[in-house]
Amino acid sequence: MVEIKNAIERYYPYINPALASAADNRNVDSLGFNPGNRLPRMTPEVREFFSASDLSYTSLGEYAGKRLALLNLMHNPSVRTTKTFASLVIVARAVRFIQETGERIIILTPSSANKATAMRDAVLRAIRLRLVTPEQLSVAVVVPKGSASKLWESDLNRDPELRVRNPVAVYPGSEPADVKTLARYVSDEHATALWEATGAHLWYTLDLNNYMAADIIRALAEADVFPATEPRLHVHAVSSAFGLLGHAQGRALLDKSLRDDSPHPHYFLVQHLGAPDMVLSLYHDDTSMGLLPEYRYDEGTGLFEQRSDPRFPYLTADPAETLDATFYTRKPATSSRMNDLIRTHGGGGIVVSLHECLMRYPQVRALLRPAGIELPADPRALREWSLVMAMTGLLNAVDRDLVPERDVLVHGSGCYSTSDYSPLSPTELYTVDNGDMLKDIVFKAAAA
Repeated sequence: MVEIKNAIERYYPYINPALASAADNRNVDSLGFNPGNRLPRMTPEVREFFSASDLSYTSLGEYAGKRLALLNLMHNPSVRTTKTFASLVIVARAVRFIQETGERIIILTPSSANKATAMRDAVLRAIRLRLVTPEQLSVAVVVPKGSASKLWESDLNRDPELRVRNPVAVYPGSEPADVKTLARYVSDEHATALWEATGAHLWYTLDLNNYMAADIIRALAEADVFPATEPRLHVHAVSSAFGLLGHAQGRALLDKSLRDDSPHPHYFLVQHLGAPDMVLSLYHDDTSMGLLPEYRYDEGTGLFEQRSDPRFPYLTADPAETLDATFYTRKPATSSRMNDLIRTHGGGGIVVSLHECLMRYPQVRALLRPAGIELPADPRALREWSLVMAMTGLLNAVDRDLVPERDVLVHGSGCYSTSDYSPLSPTELYTVDNGDMLKDIVFKAAAA
């Protein structure tokens, strides 16, 4: 295992250029308040703030002639997902703005759960290290009801004052992705009124550029510590593929000599049946669910089966299942960019089912042990399936002759179980049925 401690500090000089480049390419849809792209000066407190950004690279041995390795982006014990990296950079930008202007910021983040937990953790770290005060920086999050059990408890809810300033809203509607619509409505229609009433800026952070700027670290670490000597396949369980796009941007920021000396990465998308849009788009230029292969029920096994398309599950208990609520984005705007990267340089995609993940679970559990990752013996205790999905998709793809590459790197973007966290109590969650209800909660938090 090769471990990089405090990766954000190590690659700090690259992050500001990435943020500046993102600002130059910002489109109309991402307009609104943001605190600028400058990061704080590196002090002992800022260094400690970023210390949650460890990562590691571990060989997992061979499978069917493929050399497997894991890029572990889940070292922060308070989050256990890669969302730590982007959240630290986002909050650091807010810290710099607050320290220079003395003005207040309330961050507004829609999420399927993991972004919310990571953003809350980053805000709490900034407060604990006295980079800002609780009055100066807070965060409001809104998640779908189906994801509420994945929200982590922390001092943001244990402390009565912090709980009021940092509310968690839950949307019970039928379409989980509508949390983005609710949050965007509050930002577009009420940010000015919030500033006038409370003196707090509202920062709607769900912008691809905010996340890509942190995910460049994946490519920088790769070139620095474990460079590819032949085409490498990067496997990632994705909803919108922010992480792989960040990796591609990071590669573009490398020195020309480094970039020319290494083969271009190949990207491989893993999704589930509940949100297979990026794989559908890659192979059909369309995201219609009618493009899924036809499944036939087998009375003998009680499973649905298809064998016509190796890029979709051969077996599933339910063709309409939602394997993990984390992956909820339909028709992501990032599909066309990923399609171009994969079609130009190589890679692919596959969709997995819960049944396939369960069948592979003991095998995946054994493969991950060299990386120090111990999955629970009982898969029912698993609450974040990203890593298991990625591993299952890779193994299925290899067995179905969909992976010509010999060098394979799995991006470990999320994995946690019931033993890793305590969920937020339902009594500490606000139910919001529409944007105006969310607006009222945000105003109350800003006025606290």
